[in-house]
Amino acid sequence: MRLPLLLVALLASSAFAKEATLKSPDQKIKITISDQSSSPHYSISFNGKPVIEQSRLGFRFKSQAPFDDGFVISEVTRSQTDSQWQQPWGERQTVVDKHNEIAVTFNKPAPHAGTYTVRFKAFDSGVGFRYEVPKQAGFEQTEITKELTEFAIAAKDKTTAWWIPARGWNRYEYVYNTTDLQDAALVHTPFTFKNGNGVHVSIHEAALVDYAGMVLNQRRPGTFSADLTPWSDGIAVKKRGAFNTPWRTIQIGERAIDLVNSDIILNLNEPNKLGDVSWVKPGKYVGIWWGMHINETTWGSGEKHGATTKNTKYYMDFAAEYGFDGVLVEGWNTGWDGDWFYNGDVFSFTQPYDDFDIAALTQYGKEKGVQLIGHHETSGNVSNYRDQMEDAFALYEKSNVSQIKTGYVADGGNIKRIDENGIARFEWHDGQFMVNEYLHNIKLAAKYKLSINTHEPIKDTGLRRTYPNWIAREGARGQEFNAWGTPPNPPEHIPMLAFTRMLAGPMDFTPGIFDMSFNGLGDETNRPQTTLAKQLALYVVMYSPIQMAADLPRNYLAKPDAFQFIQDVPTDWQQSIALDGEVGDFIVFARKERKRDNYSGNDWYLGAVTDENARTIEVKLDFLDKDKQFEAQIYQDGKNAEWKNNPYDLSIEKRTVTANDKLTLKLATSGGTAIRFKAL
Repeated sequence: MRLPLLLVALLASSAFAKEATLKSPDQKIKITISDQSSSPHYSISFNGKPVIEQSRLGFRFKSQAPFDDGFVISEVTRSQTDSQWQQPWGERQTVVDKHNEIAVTFNKPAPHAGTYTVRFKAFDSGVGFRYEVPKQAGFEQTEITKELTEFAIAAKDKTTAWWIPARGWNRYEYVYNTTDLQDAALVHTPFTFKNGNGVHVSIHEAALVDYAGMVLNQRRPGTFSADLTPWSDGIAVKKRGAFNTPWRTIQIGERAIDLVNSDIILNLNEPNKLGDVSWVKPGKYVGIWWGMHINETTWGSGEKHGATTKNTKYYMDFAAEYGFDGVLVEGWNTGWDGDWFYNGDVFSFTQPYDDFDIAALTQYGKEKGVQLIGHHETSGNVSNYRDQMEDAFALYEKSNVSQIKTGYVADGGNIKRIDENGIARFEWHDGQFMVNEYLHNIKLAAKYKLSINTHEPIKDTGLRRTYPNWIAREGARGQEFNAWGTPPNPPEHIPMLAFTRMLAGPMDFTPGIFDMSFNGLGDETNRPQTTLAKQLALYVVMYSPIQMAADLPRNYLAKPDAFQFIQDVPTDWQQSIALDGEVGDFIVFARKERKRDNYSGNDWYLGAVTDENARTIEVKLDFLDKDKQFEAQIYQDGKNAEWKNNPYDLSIEKRTVTANDKLTLKLATSGGTAIRFKAL
């Protein structure tokens, strides 16, 4: 019997290319792709030991036959990249992109023919891979019901995981869990763990565009499958013609800080599509915000209304005197009265309350050299927002606004959209519909030269490279939980975020609370569970190109010596280096300022924070420029500091140092150290 020529070719190809391998430039990471048993799989090792054991690849569809059994390798191509590119703003100005690449094409013969390619990139700090589905007969319109991608964790029996639950009511805003791997069920990414061989790993995704967000579902013990957040009709992803998926990322390192120092997420995104983005400005701001959280003022109108013309002018005066670029004002627009959490249908994004004169404040801000920072809270009704979005952006353009904080407060799965038939549908924040809706907001904002700081966002996947006006976002428990969170963020929260949420990108955490006792001290109240020195260190540890001085002006004026650090610290960096740390325990960061505005580009800054345990850390200063002396301006916990009852004990000292020196940092319980190294 003679076999069809296509089948002969496929069998020959399969026999010849049953397995393809790829190594990272430093040869430590090895990826193996196979079609064993006529089913696509991959595995990853690090330093000769498995990290990801044999794991499935492929898709299932509503109408088409699955991309699974019967697919064999038909083609393998390879390439290498060793290049650099520049960020307009960021943790570092120059990003190195050095990786080896392999594209493995899988085919299946008739009667259920199909083809797709899986492209792998191996960096020294991890792996990225994506699916590329070409135009082909029968796939003119595709509805994906399941992505078959698996991550089978090696050495799983002695693996510690740090995670938050996925697809819950509170989006990404949970306290992180520290558990055995087996106790992590449905989890958000970045999902960080340390396996039984002591290797640190974090699974996430990059370049999430026109696709559903991926969470991880542990089915068999130690094996996590990609679980795509569905539309309201249950379909995971809807595509037409050829398509690529986001990159699935696996960051790998011997030390926890190796994960932090990786640029994989950025490198897997496309270059800037906006052209000249000189109008995107990093900076620091104050705002009418914290007073509402501690119940001194209200978002809604009335006697305690925060967003008044008088109050905004006061904040503008404060900002101008102390070197802040802008004033965030929440509650300026009509719709906040009543229970605003449910006001998504009635918000106006162009109509201010009567006691907020936006035209007068625009002029006042121009005179002071301080901009209004816009605010749009949707309360989850994205159709109401989209209907008004362009008019709202035009108003802000006229009002000398260059940054907008957006909000999508709604329970998970309760984003309200009105479909083409006028019927209300309810979606997840990280489903395909909302992935596209957030990006629509960014693209339209760019038309008006507006930067967006998204709260209640889709998770960060590095799209700030492609759209640099996506300047920050939230996506975790922020400072506001310390006002009313019950419980507030625990002492380990910041050193936990550094190795989990912050691997994805910048976070608008809103640091800088100086009054810890608005509800009383101790550990039984809602309050920041930190020392004052730790609040200062957050400006270095918690990267964002825009940083808020979140407390009330009077609290800064009461502690002018500590406030000086907030005035000095920049938000845009030439270089950033995680020096030391362990997940959930502590983190030490050094960053060099980028030359911009009033910053010389010569100074370095250091931030160190710890969990509930006091600790002593020795830091080598070999990151400093070798040919210079620096005045180290050190803000650290005093000898009697501890977060529960004595958070304000702060020691400030100066000493001359060089790159040959070491510093011993003594951190109190939930304490920190913040240092400016001023070049002499």
